[in-house]
Amino acid sequence: MSIRVGYVVLYVNDAEACRKFWIEQIGMVEKERTEVGDHCVIKVGFVDQLFAFELVPLALMADNPDGLDLATPSVALHVDDLKETRDLFVERGVEAIEIGEHGGVRSFAFKDPEDRWFAVTG
Repeated sequence: MSIRVGYVVLYVNDAEACRKFWIEQIGMVEKERTEVGDHCVIKVGFVDQLFAFELVPLALMADNPDGLDLATPSVALHVDDLKETRDLFVERGVEAIEIGEHGGVRSFAFKDPEDRWFAVTG
């Protein structure tokens, strides 16, 4: 039996701005879109992977009856070539820190339009 991450929920202020960021600047595709009342929940991910981010508008969680922690979880992406990936992100206008070694792992981090940081390992 194998267990893998299917998707990670990101609670966002502007789902459309975040969708554009992940697609146009990071290179993901839209995998699914679900209308929920006046809002839209969007899944984005890489075309050749099952994993996706589910972009859920914070407005949908206004009542939050389950008392969920709406903070963004830590997320790390893995790539074959750190330098090539970082260079591409920066070229696309993404703010990214320099590649360095953190806890024995070479990585860099970048942020999205809502100032959440994501790690990239190689």
